[in-house]
Amino acid sequence: MCTVVILRRPGHAWPLIVAANRDEMASRPSLPPAAHWPGHPGVWAGRDALAGGTWLGLNRAGVLAAVMNRVGSLGPAPGKASRGALPLAALAHGDAASGAAAISALDGAAYRPFNLLVADCGQAFWLRLAEGSDAVERQPVPEGVAMLTAHDLNDTASARIRRHLPRFRAAAPPAPPNDWDAWVGLIASTDHDPADGPQGAMTIPLTGGFGTVSSSLIALGADGARHWRYADGPPTGVPYRDISVALRH
Repeated sequence: MCTVVILRRPGHAWPLIVAANRDEMASRPSLPPAAHWPGHPGVWAGRDALAGGTWLGLNRAGVLAAVMNRVGSLGPAPGKASRGALPLAALAHGDAASGAAAISALDGAAYRPFNLLVADCGQAFWLRLAEGSDAVERQPVPEGVAMLTAHDLNDTASARIRRHLPRFRAAAPPAPPNDWDAWVGLIASTDHDPADGPQGAMTIPLTGGFGTVSSSLIALGADGARHWRYADGPPTGVPYRDISVALRH
């Protein structure tokens, strides 16, 4: 499962800050964030080289979208569309509300269960296709710090949320573009309750071919600024590089 940490501060100079780890099979190839899709102009996202979609992206209008599997739904299934197409569909819109509305109108029977974050500087939504349901539900993300994994938003049934969400809420928030120190330490943490196993850590060591394969730190400014730092590997050993300049092209 992947993890997205969201800080919403409407009215602040940096109203949306996101930290995200992608957890996946190490054998599943991917490409770092770039403008990979001629059919989706203005979209900058990582590309899943197997299915052609993405797990996390931004568009020129300042909309962010990120998709996560629900519990027990890792990987493709016969007859089901790739969930990596969902962020691209949301990013075809000029604001988070429109993107979220478009996803919630989809026929959930076409997909395996998922969680999806769609956010901009003004609004944020998380969408859920729950197990056994064909309806995509849409709910707002509250102000402050929230966390989304393979469980519901801020759901303490997730060992990761239960252990780490209080730490993010207590930490000093990032001060973009340069000060991410507190959140880098948290997003790269391998600390977990032994009873939960390594799946309770923020960064999962590669075990059995599965673990944290990349990490992102993203800040969207009220003035239209966009900052993205990307680690093309687990942030425990791979440094973040600033790809913000590329977003302006």
